Amino acid sequence: MPSTVRQESCDSRRSCHCRPDSAAASVDSMNAQNITVIGLGQMGAALADAFLTAGHRTTVWNRTPGKADALVERGAVRADDVAGAVTASELVVVCVLDYAAVREVLAPVADSLRGRVLVNLTTGSPEQARAEAEWAAEHGIGYLDGAVMTTPPGVGDSANMILYAGGPGLLAEHRAALAVLGDPVDLGEDAGSASLYDAGLLGLMWSVFGGWLHATALTGADGVPARDFTAVATRWLKTVSWFMTGYAEQIDAGEYPGEDATIDVQTAAIGHLLHAAEARGIDNRLPELHLELMRAAVRAGHGGDSYARIIESFRK
Repeated sequence: MPSTVRQESCDSRRSCHCRPDSAAASVDSMNAQNITVIGLGQMGAALADAFLTAGHRTTVWNRTPGKADALVERGAVRADDVAGAVTASELVVVCVLDYAAVREVLAPVADSLRGRVLVNLTTGSPEQARAEAEWAAEHGIGYLDGAVMTTPPGVGDSANMILYAGGPGLLAEHRAALAVLGDPVDLGEDAGSASLYDAGLLGLMWSVFGGWLHATALTGADGVPARDFTAVATRWLKTVSWFMTGYAEQIDAGEYPGEDATIDVQTAAIGHLLHAAEARGIDNRLPELHLELMRAAVRAGHGGDSYARIIESFRK
């Protein structure tokens, strides 16, 4: 599950200090870097743990010093204050409650950050990320904004994405170090892109969860175990991703040919879902929303188009 889900930014995810089987390989002493992690909530602690596990010389700081104890026992260096934390490393990673907390903590040491690279993995909006990038640029600080698309136990697993956006060349320069946290995905120079993608991906996740739960309740009403249905559902999602890839081309082109399945056909098909669910006492509000969007497209004369056409309803 995705700061991707970074509930309460970096403090509410379940902590885990063991690395998954697919964790990134450790670095040798020649390639070890000095890295600072500021903020040791559950996510921040997982980030610091991943750097330590990989062999990087890791300095940590938190408002509550006791949160660093376990990491210090594993070899991290406890900074006495923020200034000491910042000056200990060229690469400074911050993961705190929100962007206001980032500025509160770092503004007093802006001069010490000059010439260093700040990687902000705190949850926020695209607008906040862009404002933070401007602040960093004004103070001569290299800046990357990021989104951790997993929970703390998944940090360190190369199967999970960490999204980055910001200063040109900074991710390439520090990719090896940041790769120990997860697969680094470069979204370009717009510092707001990581937060933008994060928000969109979380919305996608919740929509998928909602559809899956509705379907699991439907099949479960006839005695199908959730595990059995989910095994088939996850395979089906691979086909759904194929549809999405094709629909993305249509959306970018602004043309929605109904060559695979038209909205008219899908409007009829969803009726079977609604009937089956109603007969089993399942709440149908979610598929009824989809039906409402489909019917609106049909009324507008787009029944022969593909389902991708419905993006125009969201844009309005």
